[in-house]
Amino acid sequence: MSSAACIDALWLPYTQMATAPSPLPVVGASGARIRLADGRELIDGISSWWTMCHGYGHPHIRQAVAAQLETLPHVMFAGIVHEPALSLARRLAALLPGDGKRRLDRVFFSESGSVAVEVALKMAVQYWRNRGQERRRFLAFRGGYHGDTLGALSVTDPGCGFHDALAGYRVPQLFAELPRDAATRDALDALLAAHGREIAAVVVEPRVQGAGGMRFHDAATLAAIRDACDAHDVLLIADEIMTGFGRTGTLFASDENAVPDILCLSKALTGGTLPLAATVAADQVFAAFCSDRGEDAFMHGPTFMANPLACAAANASLDLFEREPRLAQVAAIERQLRAGLAPCRALPGVADVRAIGAIGVVQLDRPVAAGLRPAFAERGVWVRPFGDIVYLAPPFVIEAADLTALTTAVCEVVAAWSRQAPSASCPLSTP
Repeated sequence: MSSAACIDALWLPYTQMATAPSPLPVVGASGARIRLADGRELIDGISSWWTMCHGYGHPHIRQAVAAQLETLPHVMFAGIVHEPALSLARRLAALLPGDGKRRLDRVFFSESGSVAVEVALKMAVQYWRNRGQERRRFLAFRGGYHGDTLGALSVTDPGCGFHDALAGYRVPQLFAELPRDAATRDALDALLAAHGREIAAVVVEPRVQGAGGMRFHDAATLAAIRDACDAHDVLLIADEIMTGFGRTGTLFASDENAVPDILCLSKALTGGTLPLAATVAADQVFAAFCSDRGEDAFMHGPTFMANPLACAAANASLDLFEREPRLAQVAAIERQLRAGLAPCRALPGVADVRAIGAIGVVQLDRPVAAGLRPAFAERGVWVRPFGDIVYLAPPFVIEAADLTALTTAVCEVVAAWSRQAPSASCPLSTP
């Protein structure tokens, strides 16, 4: 399969099809490596958009999906339930954080992270309507990204550049800076005080703002957001599409000091094997939908909701978190990322180097990172920088030598860029 032939009928995501180079044809993958049609292997530094936490082709997940395929590959989820979904919902509810006020114990399944966020937004609006209030607006944070569907893009920072073509179509929402200090906490409080009766929920990516720029914040910032929502009687939605399942060093980025009212999961939920997402509501949110009035029911139902194959994969993925030392592996990855990327700090044009869990980031002083992509493939690694960010988010099972190859490649490519000082329109020419 040639590069040219592989795109004859395709329309690729986030790609200007008139000018983009031909994509790399992939024929297989195993562990932390992607195998190309020409026989080369690339070390995957981004886990296929942060999904492959256990690596490609883990035998336990493969066996679970194969067994499920023999019994029940799919069935509608309206008026019918099945054991893989029941088991998965119970296991998620038992694992998610809770406190004396909230228990995240009602799981609504869908197929993608964007839809999980869309479901959360709809739940929040209807929660207030069922309680006799009309609240249709949301407050989100600058630097945040929450998906590509219309509701999800409305709470994505308009400055991220993902949806500029739809600027006149998106629903306007409120945006604030993350409350990292007294001034930004006061600003958030003022926004909620002024608009609290209009706001259905605050939406946040706990600990890491992902596709908006890999920006980190601490647990105290997250707790401040929870406190502000409580003070102004506003729901809190945690978008853990990226951060869920160990990526930041704990199983979930939300904790007992900042339990959300609604939490969204996807990406690593099935270990990257099949599409699946979950929107998990706290008990008091679910209670607002239970009455003798039909109009109080939540009217949303994806066709492939709770697909049994995907649920089987997700249950197998949870087995691996129980049986194998995933969080210890993430801790080791964080240590190696910090050490391996540290040389970039001294390079001209590098604004910051940071790591949390299995995420390592080199931030440049200008948005030229996409031009560096070919240089990584030439070095035998799959890294997809964007904006001003060169980042790594490898599978948790990656071997130390492969992770060293990734961090070395990042340091080499960024150093070469730093010497050449390329413009956004001039991709790096590698040695």
